Order: sequence, then C-alpha cells, then structure tokens
Amino acid sequence: MFRALVVDRDAGGATHAAVRRLEERDLPEAEVTVAVAHSTLNYKDALCMGSGGGMVRVWPHVPGIDLAGVVEASGDPRYRPGDRVVLTGWRVGENWWGGYSERARVRADWLVPLPEGMTTRQAMAVGTAGFTAMLALMALEEQGLSPDQGEVLVTGAAGGVGSVAVALLAGQGYSVAAVTGRPGTEPYLRALGAARIIPRAELAETVAKTLESEIWAGCIDNVGGAMLARVLGQMKAGASIAAVGLAGGTELPAKVSPFILRGVNLLGINSVLVPYERRVRAWARIARDLPMDKLEAMTQDCGLGDLPELGQAILRGEVRGRVVVDVTR
Repeated sequence: MFRALVVDRDAGGATHAAVRRLEERDLPEAEVTVAVAHSTLNYKDALCMGSGGGMVRVWPHVPGIDLAGVVEASGDPRYRPGDRVVLTGWRVGENWWGGYSERARVRADWLVPLPEGMTTRQAMAVGTAGFTAMLALMALEEQGLSPDQGEVLVTGAAGGVGSVAVALLAGQGYSVAAVTGRPGTEPYLRALGAARIIPRAELAETVAKTLESEIWAGCIDNVGGAMLARVLGQMKAGASIAAVGLAGGTELPAKVSPFILRGVNLLGINSVLVPYERRVRAWARIARDLPMDKLEAMTQDCGLGDLPELGQAILRGEVRGRVVVDVTR
C-alpha cells in the first residue's frame, strides 16, 4: 500500500481531491516503477485538482506533472533499481497518473537520469518551470544572445518559470529587467538577481506605435497576449523572444513590422515533448549554471495534504516562486 493524492468525480459531476491509500495493482502498466521522493506544484496541477478536473478525462486520477525519485523496478535495460531519475512533461499528471504519489509507474522513454550532485528536492524545486526557463535560455543563446548585448526582459517574473529565469540569467552575467504586477515581490526579485523592476502596468498599456525605441536584447515571456505584442515593438534589431506562457491570453494583437523591419524572432518553447538528448543537456546546464542558493530562496515545501489548498492559491496568482511536494508527508 502507498499514499497518493487522488482526484475523483462523483455521480453529480463534482470533482474532489483527497489523499488515499492505493495498491501496486492500481498503477498503470509501464516499464519502470519509481519510488517518488518529491514532486512539485504547477498551474496545470492546480487545474487538475480544481473544480471540473482541468485536463483530466479518466477518473480516478493522480495529478503531478513532475516527479523525482529512485527506480524500484525496471523492465527496460536503461534503468536499474537504485537509479535516481527525474521526469517532466509527456502529459504525465494530465493523461497519465503522475507524481502526487509515493509510487509511479511510467515509460522509460520519459525518464532522465538525475544529474550527479543534485537531490530529488532540488530537481523538483526546478521542475517543469525551471526546465522550461533553461530551454528558453538555450533557445535565445542559440540565436546569438550574449550578456554583452544589453538587458534581457523577463515577464511574469515572480512566477515559477520567471523566478528561475531571473536567477539563471543573472547567474550567467545577464542584466535582467523583471516585470511584475505585485509590488511586494520587488525585494524577492532583486535577491534573485534582477537589476531593474518594471511594473506590469507599464507594458500592459496598448500604444499606437508598432515599433518603439529598441530596448531589449532578449526576452523570456510568460504572459503572451497584449504584453507580448507590446514587447515585440521594443526589441532590438535581430533580437529574440522565447515565448513560454499565455497567462495574458492566447491572442497576439501584433503587427508584422517587428519581424520584417527589425528581424525580431519569436521562439515558441514547448517543454512537454522534448527529445531525450536535449533534456539531458538542459538538466546538465541546470545543475551547472543555476545558483542553488537562489533556488532555495524561491522554494517552499509542502505535503500531499496541502496541495488542494495551494492549488487554489496558485490559480489566484498568490503563489510566488516554486513549491516542492514531499510525497512522504
């Protein structure tokens, strides 16, 4: 028997989440069984735990799009009992039972070896959010971004992806401008390495000009919508934006002028279906380049039973940084 946070739906269609005891036979069929040590809280997890069950289609369901732990059993030669592993993406926690459980059974192709020297707790403090931030930085650098080119903008900077992005960029010598709609997060963002704080209202305002003064050498955008359209007109010639989120909406009310007249690049970052080799490379860079003291400063811990309440808080925009789930609590 083991504990898991299970989301279920009653006959009337109402959903509810609660910690329950399950048996090994309840797990889905796959090659690798993992003793999960830690998971994390993401926006998708909150949707799956909330009213309506988010993206869940089959009930009951165990959310948790991230997990880190130790292999207990494996039918795949790439993994053996005792191997430390991490998993993000691949619709785990959405279409497949996820990490809010002391046991998980997953496909070997979805796993990555945990980098040497990194704990399972640190890996989940990174989680999908930090993994996405690193993919965004890698994409920008592959387009030629370097610290000597000027300021890099991070929108939605106090959230999970934004927090790690600020710390990563600052740790690599970039001058970071952080956008936030919460004035109280300024000390937090400056501690992560932000050199400048920009109130969200300054970029949320629509202007008639499609091209403004060239300000940003690069951008990691967590917002999308009107803010992304505004930032496009402020990018330097040849600069790139890595688009990772859509908190501000899925529409892009922009003109083509920045792309044609300044050669701006808009890079879409999908952290779910990333090839194995690029995953390994991203995790290696995270272990090497992310300041672990900054990671610790943005992290809070919880147990399985705390998740329904914290899920509601993240949907209200009240969670700052990263939340690590100790599934044994």
